[in-house]
Amino acid sequence: MESKPLEEILREHPFLEGFKPEHIRKMAEMALEVQFGRDQIIFREGQESGLFFLILSGKVALEVSAPGRILRVQTLEAGEELGWSSVLGEGGKHFQARSLETVRALAFEGARLRQACEQDPSFGYALMRQLLRVVAERLQATRLQLLDLYAPRAAKLI
Repeated sequence: MESKPLEEILREHPFLEGFKPEHIRKMAEMALEVQFGRDQIIFREGQESGLFFLILSGKVALEVSAPGRILRVQTLEAGEELGWSSVLGEGGKHFQARSLETVRALAFEGARLRQACEQDPSFGYALMRQLLRVVAERLQATRLQLLDLYAPRAAKLI
């Protein structure tokens, strides 16, 4: 990990913008540094995975399975997050995540994050608000991919 203290790294991560210092400390207590090699599957679509990640370096492809192929929905990089559904604790992953290059990230157990949200509603509100922003971004990225995929075909039908 960088020589910076973990709390400083978290304070600088865009996902935690606006978090109170005590919420940053809480996140630091739960963080575990992880690394993924190039072209490594971090999790598969539908897989139960209990980890939420804040990306520190590298790039990750979010992909969905389509008949006969894998479609990239979005490319994530340093300053972004991955695995939001782990915080909800219900169902499997909505995307496949694959590293495009070496990735360094901080991992958080979804169950611990949920417990922290229940114990501290102020922390829970801040975290869920940021997660909702992530979900909206992923929905928009998926929408744009669908438009890109089907727009040429739709134009031919008109």
